[in-house]
Amino acid sequence: MTDLSDAAVPSTAPAGSFRIGGDLEVNRLGYGTMQIIGPGYWGPARDEAEAVRVLRRAVELGVNLIDTADAYGPFHAEQLIAKALRPYRHDLVIATKGGVVRPRPGEWQPVGRPEYLRHALELSLRHLGLERIDLYQLHRVDPQVPLEESLGELRELQQEGKIRHIGLSEVSVEEIERARLVVDIVSVQNMYNLVERSAQDVLDHTTRENIAFIPWFPVATGLLAAPGGPLDALAKEYDASPAQLALAWLLHRAPNVLPIPGTSKVAHLEENIAASSVRLDAADIEALNRAVTA
Repeated sequence: MTDLSDAAVPSTAPAGSFRIGGDLEVNRLGYGTMQIIGPGYWGPARDEAEAVRVLRRAVELGVNLIDTADAYGPFHAEQLIAKALRPYRHDLVIATKGGVVRPRPGEWQPVGRPEYLRHALELSLRHLGLERIDLYQLHRVDPQVPLEESLGELRELQQEGKIRHIGLSEVSVEEIERARLVVDIVSVQNMYNLVERSAQDVLDHTTRENIAFIPWFPVATGLLAAPGGPLDALAKEYDASPAQLALAWLLHRAPNVLPIPGTSKVAHLEENIAASSVRLDAADIEALNRAVTA
């Protein structure tokens, strides 16, 4: 395993890149914006100046995939991105999501009606200051609306030039294949991490089909990282943090895996980015797997 003490300035470069949809080349370690808004992913950032610094520093360190959603805030995360990063670099991919409403803190409700998705997309364009969303993801499948109807509207918006590529979030393999009968799907975003691997079949499927897999909640070390715990012990052995080991493990799972760890602090961001330099061999990976299953 790489000794991170030798890395003076962290960078996403060592993790390599992936082409989303065949034409959007992104560095594999991205940034997710859930943590830069208020408590419970509701309201404005606790420290807006630090949130702006985090976004700008992420781009400085090579992040060119930023994941967000209109439901984060709601709207505050998208607005912060625009404040911090406009005018956008030509190679920066902003992936946002629509299809969930937030009536109050702690509540998330899927809404997949075509007219609502059109409205949500238009608001995201306005808040981000864009004419086209590079990657627009259906945040959740609405059980009250046929998936084909929701995606049919996104296909129309794509044909109108307002969406470049379309992705899905929290879906099964069966739903991915249903969706692909309607529109080309270039990314899938499901919860997946060292502890929670129930989406393994989805990861395997997207890897075979060369679809980007964006694991949300990628750093879920929890009790494994507690003092004296198995991940804590491994981290000390390899002079890395538990979060860095968890991210490195993800990057080694498959070439289409694009982790998007989030944070509200520059120091923590830099620590996460340094995970790109961690190199795991088969023994390291087996040790991490044993730490979870033990």
